[in-house]
Amino acid sequence: MKRFENIISSAVKESMSDIYITGGHPMVSRKNGVIQFYTVSTWTHKEVDDLVRKLLNPRQLATLRQRKSVDCAMSLSHARLRINIFTTARGISFAIRILPGHIPTIEELNLHPSLHEIAKTTSGLVLTCGATGVGKTTTVAAIINDINSSHQAHIITLENPIEYRFQSRKSFIQQRELGSHMPSFEQGLLDVLRENPDVIVVGELREPTTMQLTLNAAESGHLVIATMHASNPEEAIYRLCNAVPLDAQNEIRYQLASTLNWIIIQELVYLKKFGYRVPLLTIVRGTQAIKNIIRENKLNQLNSAIQIGKNEGMFTAERYLSDYLNTCGNFISYAQTFRPSAEASQDILYQSPLTDDLPDAIPFKKPLSRQESQPILIRSGYSDEETEQILNIDDDAFLQ
Repeated sequence: MKRFENIISSAVKESMSDIYITGGHPMVSRKNGVIQFYTVSTWTHKEVDDLVRKLLNPRQLATLRQRKSVDCAMSLSHARLRINIFTTARGISFAIRILPGHIPTIEELNLHPSLHEIAKTTSGLVLTCGATGVGKTTTVAAIINDINSSHQAHIITLENPIEYRFQSRKSFIQQRELGSHMPSFEQGLLDVLRENPDVIVVGELREPTTMQLTLNAAESGHLVIATMHASNPEEAIYRLCNAVPLDAQNEIRYQLASTLNWIIIQELVYLKKFGYRVPLLTIVRGTQAIKNIIRENKLNQLNSAIQIGKNEGMFTAERYLSDYLNTCGNFISYAQTFRPSAEASQDILYQSPLTDDLPDAIPFKKPLSRQESQPILIRSGYSDEETEQILNIDDDAFLQ
């Protein structure tokens, strides 16, 4: 474990974005998008297996056995890590993304200042799209923190896993993680409409049902911020509109047209004059022209509408590069933004025994009487007497 901590500390000092570890192979890192091999640092298969056992809890280990992969996030060596552990021909492998302990601001991420306008929005859909690893989650975190710093709102996030931990400021923020706090994104979206939120954050739109429920939430008057894998605005709209059977696609197009506020397509581009990568954005605003294109299913006209919409705050990737990135000389370096720091959130991570997973629990030894139902099984934390008072249900009490 000490070796792993040293690797993370070194990676943070060297401004690396990713670390890859697999058995019998030199360790690999990524810096400014470039892969580097470390032939002097090779992990054995047993060392990788031992590291997995130390990092994962029983529920995560069960997920790894069943699904052959698992996502998790943790804090280590003053850095926040997002880790995907998966099985390969070499055995178990790690893909580790290094996150900052604090949540970067829009300025620290070198994003366009117009993104501050999202915090002033009270309803509708904001989509942040791009390939894996371009910083979609960090951009969304910056937007959430912008709302948190400027508005009083109830924000609920649905994530897989929880990467950035938010500290409530002006807004009250509650975070739910797939597996630990909800069985699926679908259930989380069904729950959230009964939890009186102002802002809903959906970690990733993949399944058709999740997409439909997300649009329903936006249509019901909430501000919904979601991420999706799409390389351009047309692909993002096409994926959403084709998430339902053919006979229902007209309805979902109207639903999307009525709720869409922003589409942000993000990629990373290396600026040689600065020596690091910065986000390259395509920005689409939910203007009447864009809404009509979606409603009438004329997506081939979308790029032209974005070009014409310059005065309404829209950018193609080419114009963003020429008009913003190449003219702005006040960028903040990756090393400064993602510097090692203690996490701002001091909230205690707690799992109630009322929601504990049964496989990890220890049953009561006391025999059950006729009136006692099967008790919920828990981890340690309560005494047997306290747990019995909390969890045993007297059926007759409900009949009185």
